[in-house]
Amino acid sequence: MDRRSLIKHAGVAGVLAAGVAPAVHAQATIRWRLASSFPKALDTIYGAADVFAKGVSEMSGGKFTISVHPGGELMPAFGVVDGVQQGTVEVAHTAPYYFHGKDETFAIGTAIPFGLNSRQLTAWFYDGNGMKLMREFYDQYNIVNFCGGNTGAQMGGWYRKEIKGAADIKGLKMRIGGFAGRVLERMGGVPQNIPGGEIYQALEKGTIDATEWVGPYDDEKLGFQKVAKNYYYPGWWEGGAQLDFYINKAAFNGLSAENKAIVEHAAANAHTTMQAMYDSRNPAALKRLVAGGAKVLPFPRAVMDEAFKQSMGLYEELSAKNANWKKVYSDYANFRRDQNLWFRFTEARFDSYMQAAKL
Repeated sequence: MDRRSLIKHAGVAGVLAAGVAPAVHAQATIRWRLASSFPKALDTIYGAADVFAKGVSEMSGGKFTISVHPGGELMPAFGVVDGVQQGTVEVAHTAPYYFHGKDETFAIGTAIPFGLNSRQLTAWFYDGNGMKLMREFYDQYNIVNFCGGNTGAQMGGWYRKEIKGAADIKGLKMRIGGFAGRVLERMGGVPQNIPGGEIYQALEKGTIDATEWVGPYDDEKLGFQKVAKNYYYPGWWEGGAQLDFYINKAAFNGLSAENKAIVEHAAANAHTTMQAMYDSRNPAALKRLVAGGAKVLPFPRAVMDEAFKQSMGLYEELSAKNANWKKVYSDYANFRRDQNLWFRFTEARFDSYMQAAKL
């Protein structure tokens, strides 16, 4: 009796009894590539992608692996949205506001001036309407998004000269991330969008007068204190800057339910880990910067007031002409109003007391 006849007449039990084992198809290993917008030297902001990839591999028992590539290796740092949209790579790790030139709504996914802080933004995404609204928006770009880290409130950057009033912003050439440049421009400044790995040279050569990046830990690594001593706070444009994992829609939909869950939980772990790293490492870095001669200064109230005025004016204009923005921002703004009412009685009061207490 030939093998085909045996299988036909005897069934699986007969095959096994006859010593003929059916073919076993092992699950194929999934291999994805992740393009980051950040240099590898920044173990916090770039490192969140490593945490994500490690989590995916560990939870899948090594059957789902993601290689992580720094900005410029597979594609330009600001080319990652196009890369994911077109399927050149399966994943990107980036700051959505870098792509506000495509549509201003991207900026809401990271931070907008005088927006939500990191806890509030996480709450909007995970328990409010944030994830739903941004998923609907990103669907236009063949992207499925997941929260991918947060820096917490950022510093206001490094300046060659002191900022004593709103007039000092006029003509100021400043590297400033993404959407905030629109507000700086309305204040008379000249925004520059420069990838992290290229900022030091621009500041050193005088191509720019000032720069912001994130905060003490990353800023110290990039060496800005060597060429500009005035370190201002707060970064009113980034009260809690969120990063995202952008995943090609077809690639994500092609995953099993189990692997989709692995991606979701690995991203959530990376999201919380990144801010923990910043909150843990920034205090010591700030002490070192001050010891090295950095002058830590608050923005004058007049600068903050002018920035707030211009920000609110910009949002009104965008709501009148950009339907995507209006849909997302209206919900975001309502959430921000209620969050600030709540935080006023809890976080803000507790924090102000503790920061004044002798510890």
